[in-house]
Amino acid sequence: MTYRLFEGKEHASLYQMYRFTPPDEVKNIILQYLDKKKGQPHVLAVDLGCGTGQNTRVMAPHFQQVVGIDISECQLEEARAVPGYSNITYRQGTAEDLPFPDGSVDLLTAASAAHWFDQLRFLAEASRVLKPRGCMALLCFSLDNARLHFQDCGERLDHIYKEMIQVLSPYTSSPVAVSEGKLEELYSAIPFPDKERVEGIWVKLTISVRNLMGFSKSLSMFQAYKKKDPQMAEDLLLDTQKRFLEEMGVTSPDTKMELEMEYYCVLASKPQ
Repeated sequence: MTYRLFEGKEHASLYQMYRFTPPDEVKNIILQYLDKKKGQPHVLAVDLGCGTGQNTRVMAPHFQQVVGIDISECQLEEARAVPGYSNITYRQGTAEDLPFPDGSVDLLTAASAAHWFDQLRFLAEASRVLKPRGCMALLCFSLDNARLHFQDCGERLDHIYKEMIQVLSPYTSSPVAVSEGKLEELYSAIPFPDKERVEGIWVKLTISVRNLMGFSKSLSMFQAYKKKDPQMAEDLLLDTQKRFLEEMGVTSPDTKMELEMEYYCVLASKPQ
């Protein structure tokens, strides 16, 4: 089954504004793996479940051509509105039915998206379209151990954020639970002998309270909660923001804090 939870215009706009761009640490691991397994030239990368194109744009400088594929036309409209990359094409479609000839793709990526795919159909398509020694890289972050830092109140901020996530947790879909399990089942199902999972890629980024709330709003579990009770969902965000600001001793939601979070990446290379 292909899940269709991120297609609305408002949700797409949230994605463009607040979703994190994959960090250089993860990008470098992926490109080094591709260099080691397949080598140059890097002709075609395909970014699956590309959303508003954050990961697609990260890959663009390193390939002759990059194609971003997503099921949501609203997401793709947001992606196309970002200028600057003449070698990117965005196409509507799914990871289970790829519009590429056999053996034509150097790298398949999916950033915070692979847990939504139909596992067996996706892996069959990946095997078909990848070149010999072509690679797939499925990357994601985990919120389980995310840590916030601001002066001396980081632990209390963590507690406030975890309380909010706890309210949302009953609205977690089973694919998101798969993601938090670091794609263990999908990793096991990859038919290529040459595969590895890299964990513990800790990344620090600076984020304002406002943008952390915006990111939280983009989560599928928040959107599910909002669908059930719009007022309670908005009140939860406002209350969490208010508690953050009080704990930090500041009044502006544009006040910056540090967010430390763990990324992981599933890597695999098609046999020769």
